Amino acid sequence: MAVRERLSGNEAVAYAIKQVNPDVMPAFPITPSTEIPQYVANYIANGEIDTEFIHVESEHSAMSATIGASAAGARAITATSSCGMALMWEELYVAASNRLPIVLALVNRALSGPININADHSDSMGARDSGWIQIYAESNQEVYDNFIQAFPIAEDKRVHLPVMVCQDGFITSHGVENILLVEDDKVKRFVGAYEPEHYLLNETERMALGPYAVSNYYMETKRAQREAMINAREVILETASRFEEMTGRKYGFFEEYQMEDAEYAVVIIGSAAGTCKAAIEEIRATTGKKVGLIKIRVFRPFPEEEIAKALSKVKAVAILDRSEMFAATSGPLGAEVRAAMYQAHSTAEVVNYFYGLGGRDITVSDFKSVYDNLETIARTHVVTGMYEYIGLRSTQSEEV
Repeated sequence: MAVRERLSGNEAVAYAIKQVNPDVMPAFPITPSTEIPQYVANYIANGEIDTEFIHVESEHSAMSATIGASAAGARAITATSSCGMALMWEELYVAASNRLPIVLALVNRALSGPININADHSDSMGARDSGWIQIYAESNQEVYDNFIQAFPIAEDKRVHLPVMVCQDGFITSHGVENILLVEDDKVKRFVGAYEPEHYLLNETERMALGPYAVSNYYMETKRAQREAMINAREVILETASRFEEMTGRKYGFFEEYQMEDAEYAVVIIGSAAGTCKAAIEEIRATTGKKVGLIKIRVFRPFPEEEIAKALSKVKAVAILDRSEMFAATSGPLGAEVRAAMYQAHSTAEVVNYFYGLGGRDITVSDFKSVYDNLETIARTHVVTGMYEYIGLRSTQSEEV
């Protein structure tokens, strides 16, 4: 029987960590992920798990220690947010290139500057090409489920890549929701014991980790990482299938909501998908318009062909980014989805919006306006305001 609880997203991640009982967790506090190592430290102090917690002086040191522990043969994890992950930047690439199956709990928060402690995706999107698998959650239930699935994905011999499990800061990390927890023994069986094949403390094998790669070897290393990311697609779906057998909860690369007959679709990542679902229900109930949603769960590896297929029958698509890319064109999600649709020779009209930067709210009314715009774009075939900001305050009404 599943265990019914009411937990915040941070509590849910910490509880998953307790169930997995990793060998090592180095961490340094930063809002809004600070609670995760705090909860884990309490579990350790109470004798509920035997994880080795390492107190470090910075986030750079936290990832460095996590890399060292993983390289030595330990199941190693850490947690961070925003500028903390920015301080890890160098080490993110080291972890991926060394093919270390680290799991990172990332609580999404806007990067400075200006200083802001609320949710957007600028931290994880900035690291989207560092070689990490990225999995995002809409709800507390999803971040708990994603975290448990991260270990068998990362540790699979076909993959051996680090996994970043992302949730929206304060929205899910501190918001309390009803949640179904998997029983401890089932989690342990699902995750399994970590048995590294090659590791530094293996006294029967000599190996070097992270050596200097001259030009004759560097490109081959990158190609191997790419192959692992391609392999991760299959492993992610296999793991999701096993998880569904255990819990009844179904996961894939993304969730399709009311897409069976949709003519107008929104593509989005994270907690705002819940608000969009409420708008869809209201629009369909009151107007009968055929509106739908694709909520991206796995951003790396990016499910290009699958998304293009899911959008193949719509008339117009709005891609919503919670992060700027400063390319003077699209946002990161917009660029990926538009490329996928172009490759598939899609005839749908496409518009890319920015929303929720620095934690700004997006409402049901905002989503209703987006769908109204899509209907107009589909009818006129004129895309206006391609890169507008939803909820941006008018400069005429600003008070300085």
